[in-house]
Amino acid sequence: MLTSPFKGAALRMIVAVALLMAASAFFVRDPYYQLILSTIPIWATLALSWNLFSGYTGLISFGHATFFGVGAFTVALLAIKFGISPWIGLPAAAFIGGFASMLIGSITFRLRGHYFALAMLAYPLLFIFVFDWMGWQELTFPVRRDQPFKFMQFADPRVNTLIGVALMTAVLLITLLVERSRFGLAMLSIKQNELAAEAAGIDTFRVKMIGFMTSGALGALVGGFHAVVLQVVTPHGVLGTVVSAQALILTLFGGVGTLWGPVIGAVVLIPLTEGLRAQLGHILPGIQGVIYGLTIMLVILLAPEGLFWKVRDVLARRRQPHGIETVHAPSRPATAAAVGSQTPAAITGHDVLLKVSGLSKSFGGLKAVQNVSFEVLRGEIVGVIGPNGAGKTTLFNVLNGFQKASAGTAVLDGTTTVGLRPNALCHLGMGRTFQVARPFQRMSVLNNVVVGALSRGRDGADAIAMAHQALGIVGLDGKAHAGISGLTNLELRLMELARALASKPKLLLLDETLAGLGAGEVEEIVRVIQRLPAAGVTVVIIEHTMHAMTRLANRFVVLDHGQVIAQGAPATVMADPEVIKAYLGKKWMELHAAA
Repeated sequence: MLTSPFKGAALRMIVAVALLMAASAFFVRDPYYQLILSTIPIWATLALSWNLFSGYTGLISFGHATFFGVGAFTVALLAIKFGISPWIGLPAAAFIGGFASMLIGSITFRLRGHYFALAMLAYPLLFIFVFDWMGWQELTFPVRRDQPFKFMQFADPRVNTLIGVALMTAVLLITLLVERSRFGLAMLSIKQNELAAEAAGIDTFRVKMIGFMTSGALGALVGGFHAVVLQVVTPHGVLGTVVSAQALILTLFGGVGTLWGPVIGAVVLIPLTEGLRAQLGHILPGIQGVIYGLTIMLVILLAPEGLFWKVRDVLARRRQPHGIETVHAPSRPATAAAVGSQTPAAITGHDVLLKVSGLSKSFGGLKAVQNVSFEVLRGEIVGVIGPNGAGKTTLFNVLNGFQKASAGTAVLDGTTTVGLRPNALCHLGMGRTFQVARPFQRMSVLNNVVVGALSRGRDGADAIAMAHQALGIVGLDGKAHAGISGLTNLELRLMELARALASKPKLLLLDETLAGLGAGEVEEIVRVIQRLPAAGVTVVIIEHTMHAMTRLANRFVVLDHGQVIAQGAPATVMADPEVIKAYLGKKWMELHAAA
């Protein structure tokens, strides 16, 4: 990730596969199998275009045939109605496909998960209806023997195979470029945890839109070429459900979110289904659907993420040393300044960094946050405490832009933040961790943290350097290239803290960072947090571990039923009868007094 796409084994493999597929065209004599050979790179390219968006963002599209069909009809109509060469029609198809995806995305990105997937089904059905209504039930290219090159009507069908291979190679290179770019890392972070990506400064809507437009343009381009190869276009042939399903199944079989998954699927399944249809189609007309149905069942049962990931994970397990490896808590960086463990960090400034005034959030009749007001001074650590259900995390979600305030304002370093999205707030200097750790599971520790640095880094190298610096702060520099699955709970918490620090925040919101940790692990994170004000990071922390909070926080803000019931120095707040009644309880006070 974040390396040059124009060197390395992947590029050599792309060249080798392209040459092998091109050379195979000269060994196939039968016209039918030559046509099959021509369609392999076409379907591989369609699957690659689908994978470029759905595979890398996790937003599954059941309607990618929309762009394939729009591209096919664009090239056909330009050639038939206006006599325009497909060489011009193909770029026009890509442009129209990109424009169509922009319009569709602006509407459909409001939906998430299976709602998005199902909504995408509507678009190809809509276009089938429109094209049938227009009277374009079948469009046949006119024969142009006088200008075969101009109209791409080659006497030798091998030329179509070579063009298809060239098109597939170009899309493979585009995919490789995306995989190794900041943009590709942002797409993968959206796939694995969109909320964490947004909090880390990724403009998720913009990234999804660019990916969707690129995918749509490439899908329309290959749809246009498919029309040229077959020389006939029908609405159901290029917009039917089977087209979208085929792109999805090929990718699912080979490996979703990988460079080679769509190619593996096309190389294995297209010859298999087409060959069986040629041999057994008169006996079992729907054999293609049978093969695809069996493929889906086998992949779901044996390799849910596809062959590529299955093989990679098996090989990774075999490379791991036998026996149980003892995992030690990360060591404290030798360069860190020693900080006393008995008192909170000293306040390094006296100006107000965050001012919250009358902030409220309601869910119907439930008032989760009610008229909350407080200030946070620069260089301060402020603890937000209160019983479960008091509105603490809701307060953070409103401050961080994940939920819209019903009333009130919040000002960060002179800028009003209410109404801004989390990625915009990250750029303003607000970082965030979550109550439940949100790692990007398919990334290394380093790339998890690099995502947080993308909003600040000038380029890939700068983002990587910032990520290493953040890992050093929390003591995880030795785990940079480890996988997430091997991390302890403590290391996951430190990694998430490093990701937030990589964005160079002025204000850091920590939501129960100590949850689920043992006493020794709590000490480890407490030492890291205590060093943050000296590094210019102001902290607001939600936590129930009171013995740690009394050492960390300069001041407490206490919530109960969404309202502030007390705020001030820890000793003063903990002696407040209302706080004792609502949160601490008399037993806690008795034990604390006895100690």
